[in-house]
Amino acid sequence: MKVLPWLCVVGLLAGLGWVYSASQKKDAALAALRAEHQQLQQERAALEEAAQARTEAENNELLRLRKDHEELLRLRNEVRQLRADKDQLGAQVRSAQAQAQGAQEQLQALRTSAAQPAPPAPGAPAAPATPEQQQAQLCIHNLRLIHAAKQQWAQQRQKPSGTLITPADIAPLLPNQTVPSSCPAGGVYTLNPIGVPPICNIPGHSLAK
Repeated sequence: MKVLPWLCVVGLLAGLGWVYSASQKKDAALAALRAEHQQLQQERAALEEAAQARTEAENNELLRLRKDHEELLRLRNEVRQLRADKDQLGAQVRSAQAQAQGAQEQLQALRTSAAQPAPPAPGAPAAPATPEQQQAQLCIHNLRLIHAAKQQWAQQRQKPSGTLITPADIAPLLPNQTVPSSCPAGGVYTLNPIGVPPICNIPGHSLAK
């Protein structure tokens, strides 16, 4: 009878040892599962971060490509505009050269006519000109030379009407590279701006309008 209690105690201790061992195994398994779950969470977070970074990089690359395309279109438009401006400028230069050539021919014709006496009118008796008439003719001739030189200077430099001018500007375009300083009759010349004929302060000494 005395052995039975001890057997019960031994059995109880064996059961408690088994329960403790099972509990320890369960705790170890739970700890392993927690560690594995935590590692999975970390790997998932890393994958999400990598995917987000890749998406952001793709978006940035797309924005860069769009900007490059817009810049290319802008440069093409600028090149097209520059070509149009170049063609227009070339046409203006050719027109100015033609006008300058015409003015130069006109100036040369005036120089030639100045070197030759004016023929008498048909049927009119050749009457000698008075000194006043000769002075007026010379003055008007000077005004024509100055006016032609002004036109040639403005066309060569593409200057608009109203541009002020000095004797030094047109002197290279006149005979002997000299601007007549005064009228043969003692009058004073005024060059006037481009587009306005030069004048003499003596009445009757003026270009025909």
